[in-house]
Amino acid sequence: MRTSGAFLMKILALEFSSSQRSVAVARRDELSEIIESGADANAPLIMIEDALRQAELEREQIECIAVGLGPGSYTGIRSAIALAQGWQLARSVQLLGISSAHCIAAQAQADGLRGRFSVTVDAQREEFYLGTYQLSDAGCGEIESLRIVGNAELQKHFDNGSVLIGPEVARWFPSARTVYPRAAMLCHLALNRTDYIAGEKLEPIYLRETKFVKAPPPRIIC
Repeated sequence: MRTSGAFLMKILALEFSSSQRSVAVARRDELSEIIESGADANAPLIMIEDALRQAELEREQIECIAVGLGPGSYTGIRSAIALAQGWQLARSVQLLGISSAHCIAAQAQADGLRGRFSVTVDAQREEFYLGTYQLSDAGCGEIESLRIVGNAELQKHFDNGSVLIGPEVARWFPSARTVYPRAAMLCHLALNRTDYIAGEKLEPIYLRETKFVKAPPPRIIC
């Protein structure tokens, strides 16, 4: 996949928020190629090595890692974050966290969709993540912020004429448009971003309140 812009740095992108996981590498050269590999794969390190090999780059040459933060597969997103955190500890690379919902909207825009679309992602528990974007020749703009809705609210949204797009939304609404977030698109989105973040501050986009009980400290038995 090619782009007309010149890359400012060598970027590795990890998009593991859906069942179609992908890895991409963008490097600065005459072709400004983005290499993507690993759709439906389950071996992140193998995917990364394959993408780096295709790009003819070594691990130490990567300057920035862009991570899709979801919403989506909590396990997949966490594994991508863990890889980025470990990489930053070892190599001091820059990190970017990017919404996978925005990545879906941008991918739909790149695929030629125009108009008002609602990004829809399965949130489990008979709920969905829902955010609305306006797609135009100039790009994609967020109209309604991402939120969690139930089946009834999403059905009402659909009945009122909303066009749904997302990784697996056609399972529930056959007329919806299937669009996956792609690591190659993450590379494109990363080009104009400078809001780098420390690894320990990367968090999945979850929206639900996290509830847990902290374990008590171990007792010392004399």
